[in-house]
Amino acid sequence: MPFNNLCNRQQHEPGRKHFAVLIDPDNLDEASCLNLLSLSETHQVDFFFVGGSLITTDNQAAIIRLIKENSAIPVILFPSNSLHIDKQADGILLLSLISGRNADFLIGQHVLSAPILKASELQVYPTGYMLVDTGRQTTASYMSGTTPIPYDKPAIAACTAMAGELLGLRYIYLDGGSGALHPVSPDMIRAVRQSVEVPIIVGGGIDTAAKAKAALEAGADVLVVGNHIEKNPGFLAEVSHTIASYNLALDIHR
Repeated sequence: MPFNNLCNRQQHEPGRKHFAVLIDPDNLDEASCLNLLSLSETHQVDFFFVGGSLITTDNQAAIIRLIKENSAIPVILFPSNSLHIDKQADGILLLSLISGRNADFLIGQHVLSAPILKASELQVYPTGYMLVDTGRQTTASYMSGTTPIPYDKPAIAACTAMAGELLGLRYIYLDGGSGALHPVSPDMIRAVRQSVEVPIIVGGGIDTAAKAKAALEAGADVLVVGNHIEKNPGFLAEVSHTIASYNLALDIHR
């Protein structure tokens, strides 16, 4: 399904949940990528997010090309800066790091990206990106030079998300970062869900089906899993089953 359907109330069924697999181009070769694509098609992944906080190889273009040649699942860029724009993709999360105070990630990179994006056919998804402290410093917080929202301060997250929505951002992304010790808390997700109407994306630290279910029940619209699937590809099936079961229960109760 097109990612922008999440914001279209006429096309998106309220309460329905979705699954995005985050692909770090530095961490996959062709064989492992093809295996991941096969699993993702089998288990009905909705989106691929491609990118990372620090990309050290020139592998991204080849990975996107491989995905486009072997899968119909939409590819959405998850860029850390304007250098990571690739017109092969279907869309881009235009991330504004609203949890931090670094102007480069609030607007600076967007100014550099704007003419490229305007001249492309990429679907642009304006997204309020919020880093959450999940037990250790992540690459995202280090590279951005920002302080994550404290884990036990859901009110700060709720007000930050509210500000992003009022500024016109169409998605809120709560991220614990790659290798998080624990996921964004259900209390924080719930507080944000009660404060905004836009779709909520949640990632980082989701490494069990129970954690995935807790995030869904708290109000996440899209679950993002990447790091743990790289280590344990079979986990993809567990998350997919958890989301499918949630959606089935939603259908039964209607």
